[in-house]
Amino acid sequence: MNDSLLLQAFQGKNKRVPVWFMRQAGRYLPAYQDIRKKYSLEEMFRNPEIAAQVTFLPVGYLNVDAAVLFADILTLPACMGLKIVFDNQAGPVVKNPLQSISDVVKLHDFDDLSYVAEIIKRANAKLPQDVPLIGFAGSPFTVACYLIDGSSVTNFPKTLKFLSSQPKVFHTLLKKLTQNTIQYYRLQKKAGIKIFQLFDTWGGMLSFTKYKEFVMPYVQDIFNAVNLPSIYYLKNARHLLSLMTKIQADFLSVCHTVDFKHDTLLTKSRKGVQGNLHNAALYASYSELEKQVIKILKGAQKFKKFIFNVGHGVLPDVDPDKLRFVVETVHHFNWTA
Repeated sequence: MNDSLLLQAFQGKNKRVPVWFMRQAGRYLPAYQDIRKKYSLEEMFRNPEIAAQVTFLPVGYLNVDAAVLFADILTLPACMGLKIVFDNQAGPVVKNPLQSISDVVKLHDFDDLSYVAEIIKRANAKLPQDVPLIGFAGSPFTVACYLIDGSSVTNFPKTLKFLSSQPKVFHTLLKKLTQNTIQYYRLQKKAGIKIFQLFDTWGGMLSFTKYKEFVMPYVQDIFNAVNLPSIYYLKNARHLLSLMTKIQADFLSVCHTVDFKHDTLLTKSRKGVQGNLHNAALYASYSELEKQVIKILKGAQKFKKFIFNVGHGVLPDVDPDKLRFVVETVHHFNWTA
């Protein structure tokens, strides 16, 4: 793995910028769509050979510098006593959402996730030697949002009510999720991931004070406990950057709300930075897309360590050729100039 461009970036030794995309093993690829015609999402997630194949697909098509495990953010809690259905249209749906202390107490440590370990082993067997596999999980707060509201909804009102009306119970839930997330990452590490990213998609909807209380301590525990190159992704992070830079992750991944050219907090932190092409740019003309990619790369030259990515997961109707164009543009950029 010494010749992995992405792992070189963690040491600041890369001469080109590495690039991968969140949710890159997804619905936008024709080959993925062909597989989906034959299997349900549940079957794809739980079948090691199919999941390994989907994990590998974008590497060959896009020439990205990493693969990311094909799984769901609710793979972990689905093995902790919750009835979760991976609906083909609506995404994950929790049939028994958490509503009270008794519901939280009933949650147990995850049982059998051996199939995830098998996916990792099979994916690594398919990947080129210089392409590392990224493992992932959701942050305790982000996962809690789904477990309480039952699905992905606007503003997660039930979660915010739970947090405010039953803060002690909410902390109990976060502690359970944190402990299990750490063990889940250790399982992934033992199976062969080389990097891990923690997704905090919904942490950015909290205020500075609430984030500091209900997100930051648990995220810190995870990064302190898992000894692997690490990335922390926080969507809508602009108002939380001063706290985010204190997180013990090697790289901080931010969405388009952060402007590399004008931001100073990330530069002062001296951490690696990942990001942050606005997903809407992928619908623009090739010339406009190239301008936006180059703008980000030039703005990121002040960082000693940088990985190119999108601001959040790739959307299902994106033209994969646009993604391949982004990869080529990033790889041809003169990073050491």
